[in-house]
Amino acid sequence: MAQRVCVLNVVALSPNLIGDATPRIKAFARASGGVRTLRPPLPAVTCSSQSTMLTGLAPDRHGIVGNGWHDRALGEVHFWKQSNRLVAGEKVWETARRIDPSFTVANACWWYALHSSTDAMITPRPQYRADGRKIPDCATTPSALRDELQTRFGPFPLFKFWGPTASIDSTDWISVATRHLLEVHRATLTLSYLPHLDYALQKVGPGHPSIVGELREIDRVVGGLLDVCAELEVKPLIVSEYGIVPVRDAVWLNRVLRDAGFLAVRVEDGLEHLDLEHSRAFAVADHQVAHVSVRDSADIAAVEAILARVDGVERTLSGAARAAAGLDHARAGDIVCVSASDRWFAYGWWMDDRKAPDYARTVDIHRKPGYDPCELFFDPARFWPRGRAMRKLLLRKLGFRALLDVIPLDASLVRGSHGRVTQPIGHDPILIGELPDPFLEATLPMECVRDAILVSALGARHGSAVEAELCAATRALHTGTRR
Repeated sequence: MAQRVCVLNVVALSPNLIGDATPRIKAFARASGGVRTLRPPLPAVTCSSQSTMLTGLAPDRHGIVGNGWHDRALGEVHFWKQSNRLVAGEKVWETARRIDPSFTVANACWWYALHSSTDAMITPRPQYRADGRKIPDCATTPSALRDELQTRFGPFPLFKFWGPTASIDSTDWISVATRHLLEVHRATLTLSYLPHLDYALQKVGPGHPSIVGELREIDRVVGGLLDVCAELEVKPLIVSEYGIVPVRDAVWLNRVLRDAGFLAVRVEDGLEHLDLEHSRAFAVADHQVAHVSVRDSADIAAVEAILARVDGVERTLSGAARAAAGLDHARAGDIVCVSASDRWFAYGWWMDDRKAPDYARTVDIHRKPGYDPCELFFDPARFWPRGRAMRKLLLRKLGFRALLDVIPLDASLVRGSHGRVTQPIGHDPILIGELPDPFLEATLPMECVRDAILVSALGARHGSAVEAELCAATRALHTGTRR
């Protein structure tokens, strides 16, 4: 039989955070050979990093160039899509099944979970009612698992998973659901997504005193799952997708493009909306990376020259430089901007906050054409924003339409970000677990996580078959070459 493996994705965990506040994680690292750092793809964001871990491929091959992208055929920006069919390349469990047809997999909230080849799956999936309400819920495979989990553990805590009330509650829910999968479904490979630390770090930054308490919370959750793994003889691995660095302010690329005459807006009821139809160039902002779409290739050089001069833009990539960065894909921007280490990219284009579109002040991850970490805050400029939110929710329950406009537009509130490949020492993503050569090096390409899973589950029994399936990054480690 294959060795059962559980991969705990402790989002945003980095070496500088492992210490006295994380005794269980620290002890696990000490017992399993220490903390290895990972070299993530560009951009080092959730969807790209997870896809690289599970396929052993870079974004130009698996196609996930960020958490969102500009769909040129539809003329729309898509963020946080969930279909696994968007991810090209063979997933690690599909490779494993070719070696051992009895291999099974369960996924607790890793992204791109829908329409996947997993045997069991849990993913956040709210109900969007016709009256505008968003009802917390989840989708599962098998379908009956949804009712089974929510009957035992309560509804998926959607509003504790993302938004200004995000808390440890959602991570606790995912952890008990993971335990259920481990005990009942007993898959060969179980994936578990534990996001709590990520949100706390983005809000206040890694140096804030409150982070000590958040580290203790995530350590408690991880410690509980390590105990379950020991009880069930499941081999645990701990990974993270990126590390969070402190930031001081945002860079507003779309405002620059608007000033230069490349971005167009459409006014609706006095509010300014991005006009993709008539914009010659615009930026899809995603943490510390932005994909800039340029309608006419003759404008690329001029747009890149403008963006390269913007304060807070460290470098721009187009043409051969974009390809060398692993982003030569149709979903990627014609120009990719990387911010300075202490900055991040905001998506907005309005010059006057009174003219921001109505959804800008709400939690709306699908409508906004860019990632918005301001959704983690209540607007401090409003009187009792929590009370305002409760009043609006009550109106919705009574059947009235009400805009939950409680999110600030002040990007300076955000104190942590990620997305760059090169970060200050101690802020890299990590891999912890008992692994053989060639996974003992201090730093590994993130592509190697796929092979670390494969070796952990099947290595002892299917040595030569597993060896034949190792990805290019792991083969480079074997031969001593580096990309």
